[in-house]
Amino acid sequence: MSENIIVPTMVEMMAQGKHPDVLFWVGCSGSFDDRAKKITKAFVKLLNRAQVSFAVLGTEESCTGDPAKRAGNEFLFQMQALMNIEVMNAYEVKKIVTACPHCFNTLKNEYPELGGKYEVVHHTAFLKSLLDEGKLTIEGGQFKGKKITFHDPCYLGRANNIYEAPRELIQKLDAELVEMKRSRANGLCCGAGGAQMFKEPEKGTKDINIERTEDALATKAEIIAAGCPFCNTMLTDGVKHTHNEDKAQVYDIAELIANAQDL
Repeated sequence: MSENIIVPTMVEMMAQGKHPDVLFWVGCSGSFDDRAKKITKAFVKLLNRAQVSFAVLGTEESCTGDPAKRAGNEFLFQMQALMNIEVMNAYEVKKIVTACPHCFNTLKNEYPELGGKYEVVHHTAFLKSLLDEGKLTIEGGQFKGKKITFHDPCYLGRANNIYEAPRELIQKLDAELVEMKRSRANGLCCGAGGAQMFKEPEKGTKDINIERTEDALATKAEIIAAGCPFCNTMLTDGVKHTHNEDKAQVYDIAELIANAQDL
């Protein structure tokens, strides 16, 4: 099933005198990383299907500044943040949805004190609301009965206490949700947070992403579901490193829902 993906920009919408209900914040990973672009496309497909009035900033979107802040460069973070806030406030943005928990956490919790006050929603919570409102439907599909385990992203779970939305979406796929021993508030980081995504790990006996991938593989799940492009990268690398590509695949929740009917 092929779908035309329609992605309007804020500047195009404004030129037509329209004001979208939601700004979809794509983030660096979703814009530039080839694997994460698939997550972006899957989520846009779902927004199109649900006929959500949304737009992206396009070339006007810059990094939220999360990696700079976590790495200790507060000055660079504030420069990035203030630039983004100026753009969004000019467009009178009220509601933001993003598929990246790092962007979600930064926009929701760090931007208000710099003048950027918005309603910020993670894409799993947004998709759940679309299903609850009947704007989206999932009927079983190719994931029916499959074992799926969910890895809690740090900035979604422990930092913002969002645990249920992604799990409810997995259960709506008629899949069997199997939990890792370390999950929810006791979940283990994938190893990418705090700007670690952009550097090699420090020396040790084992990389964190390998440890976390082993947690996931121990559940015997066929699919490792993620709700974060960074986690997706780290877990995919872990599956490759342990030579388990034939046993488990890593997908974002949006990809699972968008592709459930694509047999």
